[in-house]
This record gives sequence, structure tokens and C-alpha cells, in this order.
Amino acid sequence: MAGWVMWMLAAGLLVVMELFTTTLYLLMVAIGLAIGGVAALIGWGVEWQLLVAAVVALVATYLLRRSKFGRRTKVQAERDPNVNLDIGQSITVEQWQQDAGAAGYTARVKYRGAMWDVELAPTANAVGGLFFIQEIRGSRLIVGNSPGQY
Repeated sequence: MAGWVMWMLAAGLLVVMELFTTTLYLLMVAIGLAIGGVAALIGWGVEWQLLVAAVVALVATYLLRRSKFGRRTKVQAERDPNVNLDIGQSITVEQWQQDAGAAGYTARVKYRGAMWDVELAPTANAVGGLFFIQEIRGSRLIVGNSPGQY
């Protein structure tokens, strides 16, 4: 079997593996292997094939890392609506109490059939009314005046 075919098979195998990981990094290495196959196809020596494949894979990986697709946004689980479906839901707080221990305002409300401790977010106003859950810390709901306020 020709050398370029081996390079392309290896690149294809990495593309299939990338479908399972969805990180795009294996795809960048697969691009490097495919370019190494092109170098083999045009008749370059094995050392040049390896060098070209490595350089292309490293450059592609570096460019991916610098792009928006290579960075994962770090979202805390307690604030992520994809992890906790209560984030963004509304509750009604009748009145707030000054909590000396937490240096903020707290209340007790009924939410989903149970009593919850509620803490006011630092940027929210301590007046009774409609609030939105922004975060859940243990059994305490952190609420604010608008759904997107953090």
C-alpha cells in the first residue's frame, strides 16, 4: 500500500474519532496527517512528510485554540440554566428581612411545593414583588430583579 494512502487512512480514522469527542482538536491533527499524505503523494521523503504533518497539525491546533471555537466558556453549574432548569424561573417575594450573618436580605418563599430560603443578589433592589432565580447554592435561591441580571 502506498505511503500517501496510509496517511489518508490515519487522517480518516482521526476524523471518525473526532465525531465522538467533538472537541475539534483531533480534526486539526487529521488535517496535518492529510497534508502529510499530500507530501507523500508528491514524492517527498518520509522525514519531510512527518515534518510537514507535525507543523501543519501544530499550527492548526494553535489557530483553533486562539479562535472562539477552541475556548470553552467557564460557566459555574449553579448559574447554568443548561444544568439547572430553575435558573430564570420567577418567584414572588412579599417582604425581605435584613440578614446580619449574610450581610444581605433573605426571605422564605414557597417554590415548587416546598419552602425555600431566598437570598437577594447584590445588584437587586430589596422591595417585594416578582424576582427571577439567577443561581442556586445548595438549598438557597439567589434572586434578582431581571432574568439576566448577575
